[in-house]
Amino acid sequence: MSQVRSSLRRLTAAALTVLATAAAGLVATATPAAAATVPGIDVSRYQGTINWTSVRNAGIQFAFIKATEGTSYKDPNFNTNYVNAYNAGVIRGAYHFARPNISSGAVQANYLASNGGAWSADSRTLPAALDLEANPYSGGYCYGLSTTAMRNWVQDFLNTYRSRTGRYAVIYTTTSFWNQCTGSWSGPWNNHPLWIARWSSSVGALPAGAPFWSFWQYTDSGSVPGISGAVDRNYWNGDRSRLIALANNT
Repeated sequence: MSQVRSSLRRLTAAALTVLATAAAGLVATATPAAAATVPGIDVSRYQGTINWTSVRNAGIQFAFIKATEGTSYKDPNFNTNYVNAYNAGVIRGAYHFARPNISSGAVQANYLASNGGAWSADSRTLPAALDLEANPYSGGYCYGLSTTAMRNWVQDFLNTYRSRTGRYAVIYTTTSFWNQCTGSWSGPWNNHPLWIARWSSSVGALPAGAPFWSFWQYTDSGSVPGISGAVDRNYWNGDRSRLIALANNT
């Protein structure tokens, strides 16, 4: 997803685990094979110029698109990708790569909301995602934060994003990172959809307390017409009507 993340992923693929979540009654099943019916992708500037019409014609129905990182970085391809995905009929959402050791959660949530992460009920805009994963920079795996400090940072981000947009943000994470860095915190899963990252044929164990997953990133080396090179592939845990319901908050 982020620039350094692509490199980090390939160095830590064995450590990455799961992606799953809950969104106020939108998904009622935990059976991946039966429920993972809607294909999607996530992209950033590293995918280069994307032909979104070809992507949609290939059956891709949703995309998370990198918008921001930290407090000052905005993906240079975000505006083009976000508009062109929408125009091609792809249900899209923004995502923010978290840097919990450089500012408060509130500051980063406001930065996301002001730079592409806002929301509108148009059947094609998902609530934005908080991308929370192993630190690819200096400062330690958990960004130098204690489990209590990490929980507080995440809650600050989630509360601020909801205040700005009226929506519960999606949370992207791995089971290993979440359980280690938040101390197996289960607090967000009552409302916040889980987007689990595990590059495998099965979702595996979910983060502590998560009853099911909403999105699953199952590979970082997929291919899709309209995109040159590798791209992350995902599933939505439900049918298209439930994905649109999530987009519209209905």
